[in-house]
Parts: sequence; C-alpha cells; structure tokens
Amino acid sequence: MEEKKEIRKLITEKKKQYTEDQLKELSSVITGNVKENVVLKCAKTVLLYYSLPDEVFTHDFVEKLSQEKTVLLPVVKGDDLELRVYTGKECLQKGGFNIDEPQGEAYTDLTSIDVAIIPGVSFDRHGNRLGRGKGFYDRFLKKLNTFKIGVCFGFQLSDEIPHGEYDVAMDEVWTEDGYVSEK
Repeated sequence: MEEKKEIRKLITEKKKQYTEDQLKELSSVITGNVKENVVLKCAKTVLLYYSLPDEVFTHDFVEKLSQEKTVLLPVVKGDDLELRVYTGKECLQKGGFNIDEPQGEAYTDLTSIDVAIIPGVSFDRHGNRLGRGKGFYDRFLKKLNTFKIGVCFGFQLSDEIPHGEYDVAMDEVWTEDGYVSEK
C-alpha cells in the first residue's frame, strides 16, 4: 500500500510541471491516437469517462464519439459505479466527488459494451493500473468481459504497478506516444 501512495504522490508532483493547456494538448494527441484503435473503430457501445481536471481530458472526445456510437459514462452510487448513456452536456449534473455525471436510467446490458476506456493515476507497460485508491473501477471492471484501454500521459507510466487479486489489468495502455503496453 505504501508503494502505491508513493506512486500517487510522485505522479501528482509530475503533473504540476505542466500547465492546463499543455495537458489538454497532450490529451488531444492521446484521444486522437486511441480513436485510431481498430477495436474502438469497430465498437458500437463504448464505456468512457468524463474527465476530472487531473486526468486525460475527454470532454471533447466524449462529445465526438457520441455522434457515432453509444457512449456510456460511469456514475458513482455509494461504493459502486453504474453506467448511464451520455446524451449531451446539457444532461450532465455534478455527482459524487464533483464529477459531471449523466442523468437517466442505469444502463445494465454490460455484455453489449465493446470497449472500455479507463483513466488511471498510473499504468505500467503490462497493463496494470493504479487508481485513486477507492477501488470503484476495479470492482466494476470485474463485471465486464470487454476490451479495456487505459489512457494516461507519458509521465504517468511507471516501471511496475503493485497489483493483487482485486486489481484489473488493461488490455492496452495509450499515451501521447501511442500504444505503450506489452501485455
């Protein structure tokens, strides 16, 4: 656990070296790279996330992708995530942890999700993910049998992420340098 805290602290310090504009520019490169992924190109239903200020910026990506695919966003409900269909910015409302979340009915057809694009504090080149420490995504991703793509800035890559039985690895990890995982 201590090692995970140290990685989180290190990544937080590295992020402070970038301006918001620089991070948005890198984010645009990352989402542009991911958009070329063949799995995503063929997908009909995509689980994405509406980014927090310290994550790869996805607001524009969500908007563009929702024009051609069904985009699902997570909503925090107690200790769990549930999914809702993104229908536009006007339907977002601040939810748990000050995250913009879509309103409406929960989306429960988890088998229809073709690809999940997941944020993380850090990833390693084997697809291991370090989240914020609450386990929301790990608990939820265990329910999914879908292709998982982790996205992060290059400076968020770690040599090795400590992982255990409750952690869910990504199938691929993408940064501004493109595909970087070796799973």
